[in-house]
Amino acid sequence: MKRSGKLCCVAVLSALMLVLICQVPGSGAASCNYMDLVVCAGAVTSPQPPSTDCCAKVKEQKPCFCEYLRDPTLRQYVTPQDAKRVARQCRVALPKC
Repeated sequence: MKRSGKLCCVAVLSALMLVLICQVPGSGAASCNYMDLVVCAGAVTSPQPPSTDCCAKVKEQKPCFCEYLRDPTLRQYVTPQDAKRVARQCRVALPKC
């Protein structure tokens, strides 16, 4: 697989991880699309801090976190530790699902 293909996969998987870990039962306030969190890939897969864009998406997707956590497809790509770390760095409180 080419490097760009691998980076794309990492980005998608990282976004999935964030979304899976931090969900709140769907309130309808946000459009739940885990792909919106691709901007957080670097922060999820490395020690680099999340960008402003990443944190904005984490806050926007917060109502979707529980839904993402229940999705077995997403859970295989996202570790709770990384998702919690990024949410904490973005100052987003994790809901109880």
